[in-house]
Parts: sequence; C-alpha cells; structure tokens
Amino acid sequence: MKNELTIPEAQKQVDEWIKTVGVRYFSELTNMAVLTEEVGELARIIARKYGDQSFKKSDEEYNLADEMADVLWVLICLANQTGVDLNEAFKKNMEKKTKRDSDRHKNNEKLQS
Repeated sequence: MKNELTIPEAQKQVDEWIKTVGVRYFSELTNMAVLTEEVGELARIIARKYGDQSFKKSDEEYNLADEMADVLWVLICLANQTGVDLNEAFKKNMEKKTKRDSDRHKNNEKLQS
C-alpha cells in the first residue's frame, strides 16, 4: 500500500472493507448518529489538549489522529451510501469558498495581527 491515498481510493477501500469485513453498511441514520459520536470524541480531546479542560485517567485511551480518522471513516461511509463523490464535492466546495471568500478574510480586522 502506498503512503498517499486519494479521496476516490479511500471511498473504494471503505466500500470494499464494508462489503467484506463489515457485512453491510449501517443505515444512513445510524451512521449520522455514529458520526456525531465520533465528532464528540474528537471534540473531547481538543477541549482537553487545546482548551481549558484537563485530561482524566479515562481520556488517556483517546488519540487525536485516530479520532480524526474515525470521523473521516464514517463520513466516507455516508458519502458512499448516498452516492456522493467526495473528490468532486470537495473540488466544487473549494471553488465556492475561493470565489465567495476571495477578499472576505483578507479584509477581516479580527484576523489581522
């Protein structure tokens, strides 16, 4: 397996794993709930590592990179289930943001330092 993975390759790998190891996709509604759960776990780590909360003994099992990967995994599952090509969606989203925000952030006094 090569080091870099494209978005289409990731979508294909997840689909293959689901069909061979995972038996089938959870329902879209279940995966939405799982995505919310995973984002919560990610938020927990960030709140403790970068925010004001301190780590508890039970927090030691959490890993920032692993939690981000969990979020990505479930998002890819949802994309696969709903027929979304994340590669195309991301390209279009970048174009939208670039056009919409071409001067917005440059002119934001709050971002000037």
